[in-house]
Amino acid sequence: MKLSAQERTALIKSLESAYMEVFPTATIEERLSVLKPNSYVAVTCSPTKGIQETLEMSARLVDRGFRVIPHVAAKMVRDDAHLDGIMAELKVLGVDSLFVPGGDAKVPAGKFKTAYELLRAIAEYDHKLVDIGIAAHPEGHPDVDDEVLLNELVKKQAVSTYLVTQMCFEAEAIRSWLSKIRAMGITLPAWIGLPGVADRKSLLTTSMRIGVGDSLRFLRKQSKVATKMMFRTKTYTPDELLLELAQELADPTCNIAGHHLYCFNQVEKTDTWRHEFLDTLRAG
Repeated sequence: MKLSAQERTALIKSLESAYMEVFPTATIEERLSVLKPNSYVAVTCSPTKGIQETLEMSARLVDRGFRVIPHVAAKMVRDDAHLDGIMAELKVLGVDSLFVPGGDAKVPAGKFKTAYELLRAIAEYDHKLVDIGIAAHPEGHPDVDDEVLLNELVKKQAVSTYLVTQMCFEAEAIRSWLSKIRAMGITLPAWIGLPGVADRKSLLTTSMRIGVGDSLRFLRKQSKVATKMMFRTKTYTPDELLLELAQELADPTCNIAGHHLYCFNQVEKTDTWRHEFLDTLRAG
C-alpha cells in the first residue's frame, strides 16, 4: 500500500508509542526483559486472577523501572473499604496511569456494577493519577446494547482521560466507529487495541485458559479477517490493519494516540515484529 509522507510519519509515531498488555503468570515478568527500560506495560486483572495479584505484579514491575498501568475492573471491587485499600496501594506504587474496565465477571463482587460507577468513586479521592483510561468497543459487546455502550462512553468521558478499544481486526469497523464518537463530541485520545503476533493454537489455548473477555468475544465474531486468521493462516500480524488505518492515524480529528497491543504474553514475538515493521516503514 502506498503511503503519503504524512501517513508514514503518523504510523511510525503510533508504533513507537505502542505499549503491551500482559496478564500475571509465573513467567511473564522474566519475559518482559526484552522491553526497553521505562516502557509502559498494562497489567490486566480477571475474575480468575483477582485485583490483588495485578497490584502485586505491578509493584514488582515498578521496582524494575517499568511504567505500569494496572487494570482495576469495576465488578471486582467489593465495596468502599476495598476501594480504599486499592487506592492506597496505587498511591504507594506511584503509578501515573490507571485503566478501569467494567470487567468480565458475570456477577459483580459488590456495589460497583459498571466502570462509570467506579470511576465516579475514584474521582472523589485525592490521588496522584495523571491519566485514567476506559474501555471502548468499536465492534460492540455481546452482553451490552450498542446504544448503551455509547451512552456510557459519553458519561465516562467526564471522569477519564483516554480510551482503549477492544481488540479489533477490521479497519473499517474502527474507522466508522471513530467517526461516530467524534461526531457525538467524545474527544478522548484513542489508543487502538491491536492483536500482537499470535499463532492460531496459542491464541485459542491462551484465550480459553485465562478467560480474557475480548479475545473470547473475538472468536465469536463472523469477521472475514478473523476467520482468515484462525483457519487459513498459522500466524497473524497486524501489518495490513495498520496500513489500512494510516489515513486515520494522520488525521488529527481522529485523535489516535497510539496502539495498545494485546500480545497474549507473547512479548518477545510482538516486540520483534514491532521493531521489524518500524524498520521497514523508516526505510520507505
